Amino acid sequence: MMIVKPLSYPRLNFSQPLLAILLTLGMQVSVADSSYAPVVIKEDFASTLDRMQAEKPKLDAKQQALLEERYDLADRPAEGVTMSGGKPVQAGVRVRLPDGVTWEQLADMTPEQIKSKDLWPKGFFPLPHPNHAEGGMVFPKFHIDEIKKQEGRDLTRFDLDFDLPDHMLPEFPAPVFLTTRPDLGDVSKGQLVTIMNYYELFNGILNPKQLEGLRLLVTPFPQQQFNQTEDRRSEKPSRGVSCFECHANGHSNAATHLVGDIRPQQFRHRIGTPSLRGVNVQRLFGSQRALKSVEDFTEFEQRAAYFDGDPVIATKKGVNILERGSQVHFMAEFQALLDFPPAPKLDLFGRLDPTRASEAELRGEAVFHGKGRCAECHQPPYYTDNLMHNLKAERFYTPRDINGRYAAQDGPIKTFPLRGIKDSPPYMHDDRLMTLEDTVEFFNLVLGTKLDPQEKDDLVAFMRAL
Repeated sequence: MMIVKPLSYPRLNFSQPLLAILLTLGMQVSVADSSYAPVVIKEDFASTLDRMQAEKPKLDAKQQALLEERYDLADRPAEGVTMSGGKPVQAGVRVRLPDGVTWEQLADMTPEQIKSKDLWPKGFFPLPHPNHAEGGMVFPKFHIDEIKKQEGRDLTRFDLDFDLPDHMLPEFPAPVFLTTRPDLGDVSKGQLVTIMNYYELFNGILNPKQLEGLRLLVTPFPQQQFNQTEDRRSEKPSRGVSCFECHANGHSNAATHLVGDIRPQQFRHRIGTPSLRGVNVQRLFGSQRALKSVEDFTEFEQRAAYFDGDPVIATKKGVNILERGSQVHFMAEFQALLDFPPAPKLDLFGRLDPTRASEAELRGEAVFHGKGRCAECHQPPYYTDNLMHNLKAERFYTPRDINGRYAAQDGPIKTFPLRGIKDSPPYMHDDRLMTLEDTVEFFNLVLGTKLDPQEKDDLVAFMRAL
């Protein structure tokens, strides 16, 4: 006899008396995958806390072992290259190669040969959530510490920690640039924008509607893991999280989650939080959802993504239904003001000014628009075509389970803008690539472009100038 717990929501429990009766009768107990989470929780909070805290060290060690197997995560910044606020940009290919093979050798193989020899680099597989079977929002410690300092609100999860090192993440707090006031530069003045300081920072810069939209973006609302219920993942009852908890300062702090629109659990993708900079020129939102407006995105995130796409759970935990014609509109209006960072080497068409760019950057631009085939999707001036594309990376490997994430296929992914891309590590929709050098190697294999080492270096130099 076998008891099978559901992969979608492994916390589902049978009542003990019923289970005992079934076992006594010799009946097989099997539970199929379900789209729904359990609403009535059978385990009290104190027991959940003790159990999951005890399991935490083992889970953390398992994820760290996976990261070490995949990547070189050393703090090794590029010389003289920083993000818009001054944080060093990490350099070099960090994905570890399989033993006995070089990047050039891989590039000379067909997808079928790489698949048959199992040579697809492990860092090119989908990256699992820190605890994929559990999922939920997880925040870097630097963000947790700053929110606790400003608001006294604790975003610590008792069951797991964020997994990637700080030097691999976007700068914090990131600068805020506005399309309406480019003369001001960073309007955040080096501060993390929260409910405690947004008015002081933006009063007199925004109109009243935009200011109200910003207020809503920094207001914490109940969320799946952070609320008042017994199945929360914060030690104390929580007021929740805000939109800017992940999109810190309208950018990204690399906080992660699982997509809400896929079942069962092992097929859900880890989320790499995208920057909100430049949403005014975008026409698709959500890495795979293809939402058609920033209003759709705002409403979807707050109503659905906060609660795993489950309206029953949302009702239980305290969903806040935003009014589309006012609140959602105000929030979207502010988001549309978030600008890309300055790029002094680009002209008004988004191309390099030859009087300002280096030789390597100019060579990289030629590769980008030529042999590298990058511009076929990432078109200037903002380096997106606002379309979805399926890279079909599954051509290169056989499906497998990776720490609870079943790597089978990714499906269509939207073309993210590359303006300001050096400010937004890690890369890809699920943060599987740590550096721009990693992305060049990934696409060199996926697109079959066979770039030489100099062309790869030049391409990275160009993208750092965007």
